[in-house]
Amino acid sequence: MLVLTRKKNESIQLGEDIEIKVLAIEGDQIKLGIDAPKAIDIYRKEIYVDIKDQNNEAMNISTDLLHLLSQDKE
Repeated sequence: MLVLTRKKNESIQLGEDIEIKVLAIEGDQIKLGIDAPKAIDIYRKEIYVDIKDQNNEAMNISTDLLHLLSQDKE
């Protein structure tokens, strides 16, 4: 993992298209601004993990349903 130190109004550049800027520091929280193409999805980590879990659960239900449907045809 790369660890960088940034101060307020300083940025990190990811490739040519993505900039992450420290907008404010308030106590133990920081506010980040992310400038990226609209085609790139940006989520808080806990939301991203929740979406992945829901997708995996839906995929498992679909797989279970297909298995049950295939048994009915036998």
